[in-house]
Order: sequence, then structure tokens, then C-alpha cells
Amino acid sequence: MQDCNILFCATASVATIKLPLLIKTFIKEASPHFKINVKYCLTEKALHFVPKNELVPVEGYTDEDEWNSWKKRGDPVLHIDLSKWADLLVIAPLDANSLAKIATGICDNLLLCTIRAWDIRKPLIFCPAMNTKMWNHPITSTQIDILKSWGYTEIPPIAKVLMCGDSGVGAMAEVPEIVRIIIENIPKSLEIRSIIIDESECKT
Repeated sequence: MQDCNILFCATASVATIKLPLLIKTFIKEASPHFKINVKYCLTEKALHFVPKNELVPVEGYTDEDEWNSWKKRGDPVLHIDLSKWADLLVIAPLDANSLAKIATGICDNLLLCTIRAWDIRKPLIFCPAMNTKMWNHPITSTQIDILKSWGYTEIPPIAKVLMCGDSGVGAMAEVPEIVRIIIENIPKSLEIRSIIIDESECKT
């Protein structure tokens, strides 16, 4: 049974409340087929929707960990280490603000720095979640197309009654659908990891 490292990321969307269920469901569905190693990375504002204690025993990181782990030259750089460790990265949910930042190369927190350092040959899956009015703004499709042009996989939002009471497209995709697509992408992530390891060995 092959091992696979998965990094779950979440941004400042109310859909972050589903992260514990998403991770739990993924581990349950994937474990019979793969040896799964899971970590998470949250933005500071994502912590408003899911406290760390709800994600125990999964190991996780926030901006505070990035700055506390580096004291002097030679110390590990957390966002680089995470980008190397993970075979597959999932952003669920991806809010409008972080979508815009990724599309334009801004990396002002641990999560965004990890994505900026991501080897785009490896699978990255993103699940947009935002109010319908924000989803319908023309800049949204432009920014999503940029991410898809890099080979990232979008799991589109769905239509439902949103937390704010509005109805329309913008809610994060359902957990079973996200889990299904992650598992489908694991074989590709393992193939890419083998290529990266071979490249590293050739350089040494």
C-alpha cells in the first residue's frame, strides 16, 4: 500500500466549518486503498470558523507557526517544507479574497506562500465558496481560469440557500464529491512524486 501526503487548506469562508467532516470522511474513504498522511493549513481568518481543537489529532499549521519556526538562518522555512511534503493540496473552501491573491501571485500568509511555492506538476484541487453576487462578478471566472491554466482542478460551487440567507450558486461543493475527486487524483500525485524523486537523485 502506497503512502500519500495530503495537505488540506482552508480560507476565510463560512464553509470552513465543514473542514473537520471533510478530513474525517476523506481518511475513512481513502484509508482502505492508500496509507494516508494528512496535515492542514489555515489562514488566520479561517480560525474564526473552525478552532484547532476540532481538528485534533490531525497536525496543522497557521501563520503563527510560520513565524515561530524560524529564528535564524538555516532554520526550516515552513511554507517551503509543506510544499515539498505534500503530494496533493486541497483548498476547501477557497474564498474570493484568497482566489484573487493566488491568481495575481500575492502570498502574504502561510497558506498562500505554500501555494506560491507549489510544484504545479503536482495536483492542486480548489473548491470556491462565496456569496452568489461575488461568484457572479466577471473577475471571478477570469481568476478561476488562471488557476485552471496552471493545471489546478476546480470543484465548482453549488446552488443552495447560503448562510447569509441568499439563494444561488456559491456554496462549496458537497463533501462526498470533494472526497471522490481527491481520491481520483491520488494516483497522479504518486506518479509525479516518483518523477520528482528521480530528478532529485539525478542531481546528487
